[in-house]
Order: sequence, then C-alpha cells, then structure tokens
Amino acid sequence: MAGAVGGLISLPAWANGWTTETVRATRQILSGSQTELLAEIVETIIPVTDTPGAKTLNVHQFVQKMVADCYPKTAQENLGKGLDTLNDLAQKSFSKPFAEGDTAQRTALLTQLSQSTDSAQKDFYSLVKNLTIRGYMTSEYVMTNLTHYEFIPGRYHGCVPVPAKASSQGK
Repeated sequence: MAGAVGGLISLPAWANGWTTETVRATRQILSGSQTELLAEIVETIIPVTDTPGAKTLNVHQFVQKMVADCYPKTAQENLGKGLDTLNDLAQKSFSKPFAEGDTAQRTALLTQLSQSTDSAQKDFYSLVKNLTIRGYMTSEYVMTNLTHYEFIPGRYHGCVPVPAKASSQGK
C-alpha cells in the first residue's frame, strides 16, 4: 500500500517539467528517418519565435515516448504509418520530402491532414498535435521560464511580520 501511494505521489513529478534525460525512450517504435520527420512536424506545429521551438526542446522525443509507453499497439502503428503517409503526400504535393518543404508547404499539408476525410490521417494529426502541445507546455523551459510553475503547495512564508492596523476604537 505504501509503495502504491509513493508511486502516485511521484507520478506528477515525471509529467511536469520533463527534461531530455527523463524522456529517453526505452523502446524505439520509429526508425531514424521517421524520428527526424516527427521532429520537423512538431517544429512546424510550434516553430521558433522569441522562444525555442518544439524541435529545440526535443518535444518529438516526448511524443515518441508517450506513444510507445502509454498508447496501444494500434496507435503506435498508426504513428509510423502516418509519418510515412505524410512524406508520401509531400512528395506528391511539392516533389520533395516534408522536411525540405518551406513553412507554407508544411503548414498546408498539416492542414490537409487535419481536414482529411480519412480517419487514419485525421487521428494521426490529432495525436501528434495534442502530444506536441502537451510536451511543449510541460517542458522544463516553458515551466520555469514562461509559466513560472511552482510545485504544489507553493511557497511557504513562515513567520512574517503582520503590519499593525490603526485602532479604530479611539477615533
């Protein structure tokens, strides 16, 4: 019982403020080229601005680890198939791989996936987009520099002086 309670207490610590070291995949479900393609997709979803982009923060590793560890085998297979399908669509649309397309071409292909009538393509895009946003928002950089996250229960201010109020009895 104590082990289960300890595990439940430490679970939120892994999900918040993850780093590259904590996300190392124990089981690779994607090939090297698919991993690079996934990195380009997450960068297209959240590009570099005045803050680092998703690729810079290694969100693609987070997406791959979440799918490998937390999703059923069908979702893992759909991720690989979706990456291959996206590259095929890029070849047909602008005669080069997705990674070599410019921002407008990449965005157009991802929009096409999100509006597709093929449920597999739509599910693939939804999975990658949702995990990209979750991974980015819970990355160490975002949690410490942008949202200024403080782990519950927050700060403790022990003995602090309480300012004396003017007495209203004599007035």
